[in-house]
Amino acid sequence: MAFTLPAGVLDRPTPFYYYDLHLLDQTLAALQRAARPRGFQVHYALKANTNGPVLAHIREHGLGADCVSGNEVQRALSAGFKPDHIVFAGVGKSDAEMNLALAADIWCFNAESVEELAVLNELAGAQNRKARVALRINPNVDAYTHPHITTGLDANKFGINISDLPAVIEKFETLTNLELIGLHTHVGSQITNLTVFEKLSHKLNELQTWLEDRGHFLPHLNVGGGLGIDYHAPDTNPIPEFERYFRVFEKYLVRRPNQQVHVELGRSVVAQCGSLVSKVLFVKRSQQTNFAILDAGMTELIRPALYGSYHAIQNLTSQGEAQPYDVVGPICESSDTFGRQVLLPETRRGDIVVIRSAGAYGEVMSSGYNLREKAEAVYSL
Repeated sequence: MAFTLPAGVLDRPTPFYYYDLHLLDQTLAALQRAARPRGFQVHYALKANTNGPVLAHIREHGLGADCVSGNEVQRALSAGFKPDHIVFAGVGKSDAEMNLALAADIWCFNAESVEELAVLNELAGAQNRKARVALRINPNVDAYTHPHITTGLDANKFGINISDLPAVIEKFETLTNLELIGLHTHVGSQITNLTVFEKLSHKLNELQTWLEDRGHFLPHLNVGGGLGIDYHAPDTNPIPEFERYFRVFEKYLVRRPNQQVHVELGRSVVAQCGSLVSKVLFVKRSQQTNFAILDAGMTELIRPALYGSYHAIQNLTSQGEAQPYDVVGPICESSDTFGRQVLLPETRRGDIVVIRSAGAYGEVMSSGYNLREKAEAVYSL
């Protein structure tokens, strides 16, 4: 089905983010149909999108919240997520952020270093609390994704290296204000090769056996997120293959009796429901290429400039013969480019262009560079 905007939406000032909340609800329903019968608890990764109405729909479908900053913890609480459904991850938690989460009595801290554990233990003691902790392990599993969004290799800054685990477990015995309840891993983002999750399962099986041999039986496992979407065909594949994703863990992860398994999905939940809608300011022709210059730029969607990522681009208001365009924004950076040699129907000033699959890492990464005003969010059921 071709992408269209509801009547009246095209009359709004551009650029704006457009959220199809009906598609979001369909995605969340498909996610829970795959997760719940298998006993998986899903935490939504707020870093993908913290838009208020989007969070409301996610909470209503029974997801918890995965946060990587104190402000994300606060946003989750303000959006109605219960403290016992909030997880706080992140490689660099400040004292103020940890104190906020401790005071809220969130369900779990995913700790990434022995140094963090020592500080959290001290802060928890000062509040006369016992903090529940999962150790984030760096499993050295290649996610086969972009280097900037790979998080599970030894060279990455995230997590505790497996070689350091014995010393961390020994140190944990002295941290009396902490309770070890689980293991956590996250190996990367936009993962489409599901054998990555098979390898991760085998690694977690080995780690659990190692811990159990030393008397540590953990009631919780957090396998992270990272499931990718189809950026090239958002209309053909608007909802990710959640069934295949959960079947991998169901088949290969050895769960202990009564053990709860958690996942933290972000992009796969919200990316396809969001689009960036823009207007063509000018078409500049040169001997080398045609530039379609939009009123949206890297300030509204930085992924192409930051990662060289692909987003499908469509002209909604032209039926002309297809021509190649470099689709660019107005920002004073040469990297402010959404796509090169994009085939679009003949494009003119005033045409409406939509950049698809922008619901994740779009609005949430927007900036005011060049003193740009924040783009509005528009919703449709």
